[in-house]
Amino acid sequence: MELYETEEQQVEALQKWWKENSTASLIGLGIGIAVILGWNQWQDHKKEQLSKASAVYDQLLKNVNENKVSDIDTVATKLKSEFGSTEYATYSLLLQAKTKVEAGDLAGAKELLQGLANQSTDLSQLAKLRLVRLFLATGEYEKGLQLIGQVDQKSAAGFSDNYDELVGDLYVALDRIDEARTSYEKALRNGYQSPLLQFKLDDLTGPEKLENTK
Repeated sequence: MELYETEEQQVEALQKWWKENSTASLIGLGIGIAVILGWNQWQDHKKEQLSKASAVYDQLLKNVNENKVSDIDTVATKLKSEFGSTEYATYSLLLQAKTKVEAGDLAGAKELLQGLANQSTDLSQLAKLRLVRLFLATGEYEKGLQLIGQVDQKSAAGFSDNYDELVGDLYVALDRIDEARTSYEKALRNGYQSPLLQFKLDDLTGPEKLENTK
């Protein structure tokens, strides 16, 4: 960097630099301001969208509590179409699927859960678990095992014990007792706290114990 001997030289150098670079500097400043303003507007828009989505979700909860099935579908559809990027839309799908199960529309519930299970959200694992339970309830045991087999183990780490118990349930339904026992024991070894898990395992080992006492 050059050293200037007098203040006049410094001023002249500054004026020269500004003359050469003022346009680029102003453009850069304008872009910077535009970016800041755009970011702030985007944040305000997101807050406004979340607020609106929250109000619609509250209406959905009210409809669920009052068991207004048709209104539930209408409000859930609105959340999905208008606020699909928010978590409220995701939660609404779980609620909508639950009400369909309670109304006996298992096919509709499966369709909703399958769509949610295919998403990359924190609730997709919960959707998969509920979908497997529906497969179990409707006798689609191999479908349940297939779905669990496709689960990414890393992303499902917090739900692995739930899956182990469900695998055991599916194997019991298929009369594959040894494999069911192995799945239940694996869940127990990992410290899974399920109120029925030990009873399920005892039910499998009971006949075996009786055979050994004869």
